[in-house]
Amino acid sequence: MAVSLENKAPHQVVIVGGGFGGLYAAKALNAANVNVTLIDKRNFHLFQPLLYQVATGTLSPSDISAPLRSVFKKSKNTKVLLGEVSEIDPKAQQVILGDEVVPYDTLIIATGANHSYFGKDHWEKVAPGLKTVEDAIEMRRRIFGAFEAAEKETDPEKRRAWLSFVIVGGGPTGVELAGAIAELAYKTLKEDFRSIDTSETKIFLLQGGPRILPHMVPELSASAAVSLQTLGVELHTHTRVTNIEGDIVTFKQDNKFTEIASKTILWAAGVQGSPMGKVLAETTGVERDYSGRVIVEPDLSIEGYDNIFVIGDLANFSHQDAKPLPGVAPVAKQQGEYVGKLIRRRLQGKTLPQFHYNDVGSLAMIGQNLAVVDLSLVKLTGFIAWAFWLLVHIYFLIEFDTKLLVVFQWAWNYITRNRRSRLITGREAFVEPTTVNDRVQEPSVTSL
Repeated sequence: MAVSLENKAPHQVVIVGGGFGGLYAAKALNAANVNVTLIDKRNFHLFQPLLYQVATGTLSPSDISAPLRSVFKKSKNTKVLLGEVSEIDPKAQQVILGDEVVPYDTLIIATGANHSYFGKDHWEKVAPGLKTVEDAIEMRRRIFGAFEAAEKETDPEKRRAWLSFVIVGGGPTGVELAGAIAELAYKTLKEDFRSIDTSETKIFLLQGGPRILPHMVPELSASAAVSLQTLGVELHTHTRVTNIEGDIVTFKQDNKFTEIASKTILWAAGVQGSPMGKVLAETTGVERDYSGRVIVEPDLSIEGYDNIFVIGDLANFSHQDAKPLPGVAPVAKQQGEYVGKLIRRRLQGKTLPQFHYNDVGSLAMIGQNLAVVDLSLVKLTGFIAWAFWLLVHIYFLIEFDTKLLVVFQWAWNYITRNRRSRLITGREAFVEPTTVNDRVQEPSVTSL
């Protein structure tokens, strides 16, 4: 049944989260007779799909970020607030930002997802994930710091541990990280050091399922696997990490336990809904799934509250193919646009059919001239897929000047095979990761 809002103009819409979902919801309300308040704890929109290129020195953080105030400077009905929502009062229709109370008529929650370590949260200190700019900078520090430490190391076994990289998770992020590090070690850095041969670098990609990129068709997963192996990446499927202790990763494969010594362990294996999902569940009683995502109705609202919407990675929308939609940028974008349009229709006393995701396909970069693209009816690999990947990511970048910067950086990197953003930053230029023990083992696969 349509809910008329025409007597409440100007309608107050509060959007929590400036990712793809929140951004496109606000854009869809640009010309509507509403007041929009966009709240985010960061003052910028981040293009998360390219974070791995920050982590591996291809791009800088500013290349994939857009200040929210700049994005909405011409949207006179949109106000941006910097802050973190701590509470929601659905009865009073208010969100609480520290000491500030922001009222709403319609609330849109688009706070995304965090890393999931499947109950082993203490692993995060030695195996960082990749969701924020800070994550990417820390990962970049560890990757390039490992080569610097290896250059100074005189003990052969410890040097091998510094030149061993373990990536947990064979989804797009894990695959793209593995390919980028391989190109760093075997191409970009091969003439930069004097005491080490970077071609001796070992890169291990551990995947729990039977194949990498499981969301793609088997033939594309197989193609990606071959491309990674050609680059020098060692793949381990049907693999479950059982322990990370200091610089030792233990995993189980075919009922055998194996240890790998690595000073650089990177996490790309799991995600869980942001803490805002728990806040919403406590105040509204809405159900969440096993990974903390909020169960939403066919119109992306939550049960019992038709003026509260959850979109993007935090939403579990299972009304299309009886399984949740993936946590990718196109889903969040389309959901944001849908909710913005639905609010505008409600202002007119009308409604919309339930949300339907138009699957635009999936894609993953493996290395220079290497990618895989699944467009349902069309499957692409190699150079054509790589060029298509570039065009799609340029299209999704928010601001025009950012698009130009990224195109220039990619062109320069392609010509020179160099990466200009190889900065090791932080309070100290390099700090060895904290270890629980001093064991260092040859990084070759060893069964226990």
